[in-house]
Amino acid sequence: MKILLNGETLAFEGRTVADLIAQTAPEKPFAVAVNTEFVAKTTYGYRELQEGDAVDIVRPVVGG
Repeated sequence: MKILLNGETLAFEGRTVADLIAQTAPEKPFAVAVNTEFVAKTTYGYRELQEGDAVDIVRPVVGG
């Protein structure tokens, strides 16, 4: 399936956010949102992705 990852089209072969994390191996720490909705780390293995979902994997910014 194809999803949008941080605004870029990605061919994704998995099903869940956990699969996506395994495929992309983002540098820690990070947070995940699917279609602008925050996804808790404890639900990565249960949160299934669908064709066309917009996923953002972001790193926190320190400072103000």
